[in-house]
Amino acid sequence: MRKQLRLSGSGGQGVITAAIIFAEAAVAEGKEAVQSQSYGPEARGGASKSEVIIDDQPIYHPHVEVPDLVLAMTQKAADKYYADLNPEGVLVLDTDLVPEPPKFKNVIRIPITKLAVEEIGKSLFANIVALGALVRITGLVDFESIKKAVANRVPPHTVEQNMKALQVGWDAVPEQ
Repeated sequence: MRKQLRLSGSGGQGVITAAIIFAEAAVAEGKEAVQSQSYGPEARGGASKSEVIIDDQPIYHPHVEVPDLVLAMTQKAADKYYADLNPEGVLVLDTDLVPEPPKFKNVIRIPITKLAVEEIGKSLFANIVALGALVRITGLVDFESIKKAVANRVPPHTVEQNMKALQVGWDAVPEQ
């Protein structure tokens, strides 16, 4: 059941936090999970990626080799991080921030940042909107588990907004 995910964007978009939360939700369900991250020398604006492996068996190699899903929150991230995506995998793109989607068979375009601004009021919540979408797309963790993991990770005064962001992301996934 091993699934390898790569969440990518630019520094400050929260893809590392989203990956940590995803991994925590999987562990809370009794699954094995590892999370790793890398980013450019710029604190904000540089390319960043975070990877998560989820399995029902022990994970001995903690780095994604062939991702089953790649989330790209910027054009630069899409161009840089999708090349080794499993040909049967899924490429999830932020519609407005990735105007030139890579040529790939399975692409899901969601206006992630636009939804965060319009529905929650701040682009700050784009990573949680994306997380809600990824949970629905992958089916790797239950929605209730991701809600608990988010609530445990975010500042207490933002829990309500983050719960709304999760739901907005979940609802934004087109019917398959």
